[in-house]
Amino acid sequence: MDWARDHSDWPLADRSRTIDVKPHKWHVQEMGEGPTALLLHGAGGSTHSWAGLLPVLSRNYHAVAVDLPGQGFTRAGTKLRLGLPKMSMDLNALLDDQGWQPELIIGHSAGGALALHLAESLDHPARVIGINAALEPFEGPAAWLFPMMAKMLAINPFTSVAFTAGGSAMARARGLIRTTGSNIPDESLRCYARLFSDRGHVDSTLQMMAQWDVDKFAARIKRVETPILLIAGSNDLTVSPDVSRRTAEAMINATFVELEGLGHLAHEEDPDLVAQTILDWL
Repeated sequence: MDWARDHSDWPLADRSRTIDVKPHKWHVQEMGEGPTALLLHGAGGSTHSWAGLLPVLSRNYHAVAVDLPGQGFTRAGTKLRLGLPKMSMDLNALLDDQGWQPELIIGHSAGGALALHLAESLDHPARVIGINAALEPFEGPAAWLFPMMAKMLAINPFTSVAFTAGGSAMARARGLIRTTGSNIPDESLRCYARLFSDRGHVDSTLQMMAQWDVDKFAARIKRVETPILLIAGSNDLTVSPDVSRRTAEAMINATFVELEGLGHLAHEEDPDLVAQTILDWL
């Protein structure tokens, strides 16, 4: 995405700024004062997905939403650091540079795994909230088909071109979002249409998918003592609510809440309900 071209009508654009911390040029959105709450979107998303939640959290927190490397408006300095451990390290560098010490880290989908991984590495305690968090490796044939497919797509220079070409951008986005079990507002859908039409964003998302591996991390999750709230939408067609339920049961200090009728993008479908669920837990 190009900031000069695309930012004028982007959600909460007036709260945006860019930060150069090697190897990336980060795009962040900030609101409010107080202890820092860090928000991490899932693969293929951007800060726009937090547009409904950020203002609510900013009443009590210095709320910071970050575009992950190569996605949204963050420029990735290298495509070799888009997996879980290295992305966590680079986020830590950003936190250190800005003097941010988040007391709360909220992650959606793959961002949920990233949030928990990041919290483990901090030298201060932080609570974690996962929204439809992708905390388990794929099972069955998908255990090898998905990573292999992603790697094949990521190394093919024509993949992002093919993905972003042809047809209506809105129709393409609507079809993809429908597969998540969510029904989101048109404003959010238009953002995804623009993201899915951007070759750099799609390419970085595919690279992230190709490098993503939660197997080792998932194996040690049950030993993590970090307080965590796992929120799952009952209609999530991307990450089954059972993933969050099983994880919460296995962890030492976890709470599980299922939100009836919401899909994978629960925080975009009903940000008020998700915000109230978070505040009730805090």
